[in-house]
Amino acid sequence: MKFGLFFRLTMGLLVSTAAHAELVVKDDSGQEVRLKAPAKRIVTLAPHAAESLYAAGAGDRLVGTVDYSDYPPEAKKVPRVGGYSRIDLEAVAALKPDLVLAWESGNNMTQVDKLRALGLTVYVSQPNTIDNIANQIERIGQLAGTESTANATAERFRKRLDSLRTTNGGKPKVRVFYQIWKTPLMTVGGPQIISDAIKICGGENVFGHLKQMAPNVTVEAVLEADPEAIVATGMGDAKPEWLHDWDKWTRMTAVKRDNLFHINPDIMQRHTPRILDGTEKLCAHLDVARSRRLTK
Repeated sequence: MKFGLFFRLTMGLLVSTAAHAELVVKDDSGQEVRLKAPAKRIVTLAPHAAESLYAAGAGDRLVGTVDYSDYPPEAKKVPRVGGYSRIDLEAVAALKPDLVLAWESGNNMTQVDKLRALGLTVYVSQPNTIDNIANQIERIGQLAGTESTANATAERFRKRLDSLRTTNGGKPKVRVFYQIWKTPLMTVGGPQIISDAIKICGGENVFGHLKQMAPNVTVEAVLEADPEAIVATGMGDAKPEWLHDWDKWTRMTAVKRDNLFHINPDIMQRHTPRILDGTEKLCAHLDVARSRRLTK
């Protein structure tokens, strides 16, 4: 009896200790994020952070987010705390979050530091490679206590990514100009996650040597680079009218071969599992460009 009582007390102590073990996770800025227990109230300061929270199985913990957080549809019903570039700090604090998910390259980091000064726990997200998206979902799952769902999502993501790499590995290179916007004329540099997607598809970003995330370039620089394909995003499913502004440059290879393509930015420019949908479309476009080498 004494041994049985001792055993039960010991096991109870171990369970209690495990239940209150501190959660420690490193974010994408290299900072340690510490929580005494899984977060029950979470605010996200970027659309991709909200979407990743749902992917990690913790969407029911989302109590506040920013403009354009519209996926999955449930995210549209969550209260707003401003836009990702201008946060309403008072609104965030009023929600009393256990955890705030910030975006390093999109948020005003001075404002993020002010949230920390208010005593809020902040996790900084900046997955610059597609592989890092799976890692991010797993870490969010740890912080929210939804590891089972998060790990399963990450595993499916990795398998699909491996399949894309296998399918497109070894294909002839296609020189790509990826256009985010017209005025200013904006593209993606080497560190940006879209450059990683271009590589997976067997493409070469003609501005991949630039170190900025989203550098401005000139028309002259694009013409000199002479891309074989131009891929534009714009504001949604509709192909932006300005994509065909390039038609007048008839000596550029992308124009001569009619390789002017469009991808919805929601599936290409958000650091979430849906980027693989965008990458599949990008790979298909580059396959079309390869096929036109024989006909145009």
